[in-house]
Amino acid sequence: MKVSVDRDLCYGSAECAHRAPTVFEFVDGYGVVRPGREQAGEDPEVLEAVEKCPSQAISITEAPPPAPDGP
Repeated sequence: MKVSVDRDLCYGSAECAHRAPTVFEFVDGYGVVRPGREQAGEDPEVLEAVEKCPSQAISITEAPPPAPDGP
């Protein structure tokens, strides 16, 4: 499951970075997903960050299925 932050909705409360610091960080006044942690959507701390985000800027989506190997 893929986690992402919509910068248009985020107003910089930093709740995500406080609740799941291994997945989120605070950059230029906005919460962002740390590089390489996009697939952390099943982490309980991430789920709590999604639930508690005051601007509802964090979303979790299903990761696309892997591409088939050749013909």
